[in-house]
Amino acid sequence: MIKSMTGFGRAELTDEKRTVVVEIRSVNHRYCDINVKMARRYAFAEEKIKATIKEVIKRGKLDVSVVVESLTESDVNIKLNELVAKQYVENLKILKENFGLSGELNLDLIAQQPDVMKIVPDVENQDEVLEAILEPVRLAAINLDEMRVAEGKKLEKDLLERGEVIKGFVAEISERAPSVPKEYAERLKQRIATLLEDSTLASEERIAVEAAIFADKCNIDEEITRLNSHMEQMKKIIDENGEPDGKRLDFLVQEMNREANTIGSKANDLSITERMLKIKAEVEKIREQVQNIE
Repeated sequence: MIKSMTGFGRAELTDEKRTVVVEIRSVNHRYCDINVKMARRYAFAEEKIKATIKEVIKRGKLDVSVVVESLTESDVNIKLNELVAKQYVENLKILKENFGLSGELNLDLIAQQPDVMKIVPDVENQDEVLEAILEPVRLAAINLDEMRVAEGKKLEKDLLERGEVIKGFVAEISERAPSVPKEYAERLKQRIATLLEDSTLASEERIAVEAAIFADKCNIDEEITRLNSHMEQMKKIIDENGEPDGKRLDFLVQEMNREANTIGSKANDLSITERMLKIKAEVEKIREQVQNIE
């Protein structure tokens, strides 16, 4: 079973004190990279949030949004920073006097300045708040995973279909390959006969040697065998019931591409080259899909 790394998961939990909404969006990434966005007052929960998600999601770049709306005052603690307020007042007075500015220093103006009033978490309630946050985080991760599984089934279908297309081209190449040395020998014999203007002077033994050398250089039996083996290995990885392994598939695609290149360089035949180019096009499409597999 394979999973896509692209997906979305959402969960919402409401208890007597608060409503927590968690949304997780994921795209492909080599590792598990989690970015959590939430109010600073809940920063103490960040590492636990990441750990909870990693229990479900193994790879991908995840953007996590956590919104906590308090329904009571139990975990709301607003503090006045008198030192900051005092400095604002003193500096605003200096600004007014030095530049001859009009206007009054009043409560509304001072209260609106940054850090004069701060909302901070109630330390005594951290465990309770953490529990309230982690439950929807876990549910959102599960919902995300379910979507990634559904998307993975579409990827699986596409990969298997492309694998069958490649196997079809490989079969055509296998059928064509034995004829290439024979046709080369015949062309060689004709060229020599033309040059000598007498086919009786063309050494059959020499032609046979040259044809044998050519046949050895353009032999692609091993590459065909390995390419077919890679197709079977891809299907095996896809069908496995264990953890999905996009990294193994990525490596396998590199091997497919290497075999296709070798076939193209050794074949010395237009028909085989045309099919090899079609194989490479399919391998490239597989590579693009594999990049999005967990």
